[in-house]
Amino acid sequence: MRIQRLTRNRAVTLALATVTVAFVAGAGVQGAQAAPPAGTGPTKLYIVQTEGAPTGVYEGGIAGYQATRPAEGERFDGSTAAAKAYTKLLANRHDDVLRRVGATGKKRSDLSAVFNGFIADLTEAQAAQLTKTAGVVRVWENKIHTVDTTTTPKFLGLSGDTGVWAKRFGGAEKAGLGIIVGDIDSGIWPENPAFAALPTPRPDQWIINHKWRGICDAGTEEPIACNNKLIGARYYPGFGNTVTEDEFVSPRDLSSHGSHTASTAAGNYNVPATINGGSVGSISGMAPAARIAVYKALWENEAGTGASGTTAGLVQAINDAVADGVDIINYSISGSTDTIVGPDEVAFRNAAAAGVFISTSAGNSGDQGPSTVAHNSPWTITVAASSHDRGNQKSVVLGDGTTYTGVGVVPAAVASTGIVNSKDIVAAAQDPALAELCMPGTIDPGLAAGKIVICTRGINARVEKGAVVAAAGGVGMILANSAASQTGVGDFHAVPTVHVSFADGVAIKAYVASAGAGATASLTETDPTPVQAPIMAGFSSYGPALAGGGDLLKPDITAPGVDVIAATSPVTDGNNFNALSGTSMSAPHISGLAALIMSKHPLWPPMWVKSAMMTTAYQTDNTGAPIQTASGDATPLNYGAGHVDPTKMFDPGLVYSSRPRDWDAYACAIGQTPEAGCASAAKIDPSDLNYPSIAVGDITGEQVVKRTVTNTTLSNATYKATAVAPAGFTVTVSPSTLSLKPLQSKTFTVKITRTTAPQNDWAFGSLTWTEKSKGKTLHSVRSPIAVRPVPVAVAGDVAATGSGTTVKVKGGFAGTLTSTVSGLVPASVTGEALDPNGPAFDSNLPAASNRTTKITFTVPDGGVGRVQTFDADYAMGTDIDVFAYVAGTGSLVGSSSGGTAAEVVTLAPGSYDVYYTLFDSPGKAVTTVKGHSWAVAPVAAGNFTATPASQPITVNGTVTVTLAWSGLAAGTRYLGVVTYGDGTAAVGRTIVTVS
Repeated sequence: MRIQRLTRNRAVTLALATVTVAFVAGAGVQGAQAAPPAGTGPTKLYIVQTEGAPTGVYEGGIAGYQATRPAEGERFDGSTAAAKAYTKLLANRHDDVLRRVGATGKKRSDLSAVFNGFIADLTEAQAAQLTKTAGVVRVWENKIHTVDTTTTPKFLGLSGDTGVWAKRFGGAEKAGLGIIVGDIDSGIWPENPAFAALPTPRPDQWIINHKWRGICDAGTEEPIACNNKLIGARYYPGFGNTVTEDEFVSPRDLSSHGSHTASTAAGNYNVPATINGGSVGSISGMAPAARIAVYKALWENEAGTGASGTTAGLVQAINDAVADGVDIINYSISGSTDTIVGPDEVAFRNAAAAGVFISTSAGNSGDQGPSTVAHNSPWTITVAASSHDRGNQKSVVLGDGTTYTGVGVVPAAVASTGIVNSKDIVAAAQDPALAELCMPGTIDPGLAAGKIVICTRGINARVEKGAVVAAAGGVGMILANSAASQTGVGDFHAVPTVHVSFADGVAIKAYVASAGAGATASLTETDPTPVQAPIMAGFSSYGPALAGGGDLLKPDITAPGVDVIAATSPVTDGNNFNALSGTSMSAPHISGLAALIMSKHPLWPPMWVKSAMMTTAYQTDNTGAPIQTASGDATPLNYGAGHVDPTKMFDPGLVYSSRPRDWDAYACAIGQTPEAGCASAAKIDPSDLNYPSIAVGDITGEQVVKRTVTNTTLSNATYKATAVAPAGFTVTVSPSTLSLKPLQSKTFTVKITRTTAPQNDWAFGSLTWTEKSKGKTLHSVRSPIAVRPVPVAVAGDVAATGSGTTVKVKGGFAGTLTSTVSGLVPASVTGEALDPNGPAFDSNLPAASNRTTKITFTVPDGGVGRVQTFDADYAMGTDIDVFAYVAGTGSLVGSSSGGTAAEVVTLAPGSYDVYYTLFDSPGKAVTTVKGHSWAVAPVAAGNFTATPASQPITVNGTVTVTLAWSGLAAGTRYLGVVTYGDGTAAVGRTIVTVS
């Protein structure tokens, strides 16, 4: 997983990356078992999921074992006799499974609270045998994951005499009483005053004593101490993690990420903070009276650029947190963009079912474009990042009098002096391209001294650039964005800095180039006047979600994630506090706000809390204008339901609720198999999951969506519906009035009909249920609507064997559907022996090596290209990544970097440099990587047919197209394209892979 920092780290990114988990096998096959393997050879760490409900969600049914799932609104208690008995039963079953493959004694740990399975050291043969063993659901190889506030309480309406803390709780010292926030991250710096002991006696101590069953494991190196604020700590140095010499073998935080997220969620109230020796005000967590438990599953990587952790350690931490009794889990760590059945998501599914609220970061890959949002499961709340209103505007005034305003939090001004572009002051024997980025050691101190230096954003950390300028004697820095989609960030640099937009950076560089040695500039003091906010962060990942094809809107909500000041580890830079940016920073805001809701409404299940936040969110900034992105108005694909509004979330009126059976039905509907399988799951359209938002990723003409709302109040209530139809659509709600008794639920439908909306373009609207009394609005319950009309709804990819297959096509128009074929084309296969011990591939500076091979690949006009690798060609545990760039430019246009050897990138016409890199292999062995590539021209090869070639189709009507092929060479993979037309133009396609 990745910590959600502004880095693209292959290891676990704190708060925003994609969980890269190697999927080994599907459901276990019942029946007779082959003889167990000998168990000789090297072992690797595996996570094994076994059949049966975990203890936290077990509903009974086994003779002699009582149900252990908590009642609605309660939390799981693993200390009961029933829970202990059932947990022992699961452990015995785990041992039995291991015996069958000759792996007795290889178990590292049992998982039972929210994940039924175990972690074990197994040979590849044993792991493969387990995939075919009765009682085993899935086997995953352990993989590495990486990580993705002074004014945010005021900005969110928490502080002050009329704020939430005072009005709802009677003061900040009571905000969050009785709630435990579990932070799975890089640990904590417990001596920070944000985590100091709370005053005693505590009014909620009896509640904490009742629910808390965890421990405080102080560790062996620089051990920590817990108190009544930091009530629990665990750490996970095993589980395949690499613990560097600099790391603390304890829950103590080295990277700062965990301290920052924990203090943002539930740090103490009104803690004075200083950065680089200067006061920056006081910080407070969102729920200052809540308790904190930390689970250090992320460890500083060898390069010292962030924290990472393994799947096994993270799943163990999730399991422990729920068993310990936390109410909330903050997970500012990367997640998958395309699956909701990875091991961490399975654990979260059961944690939510056991009553735990899960807040996850959306990811920090927004600069890479759409469909980068991670954590697409319906049981978590996925949080985007946006700015808050702390004044941080700072300007650069050029020698010609032109002024450019950007972001800068170091308040000091810089008087007029020389200004240079770092690429023009390259140190001896250094690369100008690296000097332009102000990489360490690349700029000449003799030419930088006393000057303002322009550095360009990219590769190394932004604050490192400022440190490089300071070390070279520069007196100020202009940090220029490298892409128009990027937004400014107010880092605390070593020198006064103005962070400017891409366009302004180009203009400033042009002035310097034209003025030459006579170029001068000055930097103004920072203007503390509150600024327009929120604005979506350029790095914040957004939809449409890949998992579900846009039928579930993700992210769910946005919260402050830019320039958030909170606690850090002094090891990092000598500061106890600092400003960090990322969806890692926005997720703990939601975690802390959830703690406030749960403190006020202790019987509300997690989905009620999530719905309350989403349906009371807002979509405009503090000027009354729509929330913005760098390129214009933001949409629900950027922020989900909108920006969280703590002043309204405690009393939503109505909520949209869902349960595990609903989540499983949704998973099956999008083609993913939950742990219980799909045989007994309800058959639903994925858009019908009872969610607080409404999304249809492939509406062909008309679709009726069903929802159910529940009255959260103890009064009778009548609500009327108001729909704002997406442009080019009509929306009809039936019934349009709902009368509900206290805690009663009622169902309604929403009919969405396309009229004039352009095909394939997303359109947005909303549905609001309003309760009024005597002309006064009591409750307003808003759901965003996001729909994408398509001329045909059809599978985009089909993989087949044999001599043919069929494809269902649903019409978005009335007329004649044509079906024409291109190909089939045999793969061009390149094979090169690659060494996983070679230099790591840097996607910012692509280069071939003994670990990475490069091909140049051209897709003809009107054609389709694809580069691909296949799991079946490699030993289990092989991990390959593929990157495609516009030929000769280094401009990344596509990548596939999951945790297996199955990778695919589809390309439009053009010429490309394609890199295949061997990320890992069993035993780190040299492996021949077979890169498959196809360039399918828009002509038929004579071996592929689609029938009928034309047929009538109606709006929302479904027809069948039969695909057939012949004369293919055995052992060769082929690619073809079926293009669907409406008689005048192409309206859709299916890419067909034939093995």
